[in-house]
Amino acid sequence: MSNEIKQWLSMIERGELKAEEAYDKLKGYEDIGFAKIDLHREKRQGFPEVIYSEGKTVEQILSIFTRLKATNETVLATRVSKEKADKLLPHLSDVQYDECARTLLFDERSSHQGLGKVGILCAGTSDLPVAEEAAVTAHAMGLEVQRFYDVGVAGIHRLFDQLESIRTCDVLIVVAGMEGALVSVVGGLVQQPILAVPTSVGYGTNFQGVSALLTMLNSCSSGVSVVNIDNGFGAAYQAALIVRVKENNHHTQ
Repeated sequence: MSNEIKQWLSMIERGELKAEEAYDKLKGYEDIGFAKIDLHREKRQGFPEVIYSEGKTVEQILSIFTRLKATNETVLATRVSKEKADKLLPHLSDVQYDECARTLLFDERSSHQGLGKVGILCAGTSDLPVAEEAAVTAHAMGLEVQRFYDVGVAGIHRLFDQLESIRTCDVLIVVAGMEGALVSVVGGLVQQPILAVPTSVGYGTNFQGVSALLTMLNSCSSGVSVVNIDNGFGAAYQAALIVRVKENNHHTQ
């Protein structure tokens, strides 16, 4: 980013760039009235701004997505209902909709970045929408994704059968509802960092995910960090940051 600023200043000095144009580049966002689109997010954080679609109209999502698509190789929108997706897709070329994950993804990278591998463990089929949101996000951020689904504690032998493969991953995302016990079990069996995602799946005293959240926060297994209820996106984003730091440290040694 600093090199770009120097380049813009040099262009002003040579008369190749007007002051107003330089200001538009430096401020780092575009004001489209109902939103200020962060055009420098990838430069600061390594990934473009992600569109959280709940509460946004089809027109608002389309405007933001189109602008980000014009300047980025990858654009991700989360929490997109099928109803909204059906209206958006005719106006968005080369964009894939995942109905389970509720995501829209534009990805024109010529090759996968291969930053590392994230394992996503899902306790039960009812937790799949949150797990798949994590999977699509992790893929969008350049990670290899390996899924280990329906390995909850009610049939714990299913988890043990996958342990050898699970241990090959760089970081793990564990998604569970009900009482959320899966994360403590996994935490006692592996050495990878774990990102726990409580889901709102469960009967009345699950309190829409609060019971799973509290169980995960109170886990006696070390190396567990917990994100908010149903936040598969947040877990995957954090997983990508962990893997990137690991890769950067490896390359600088």
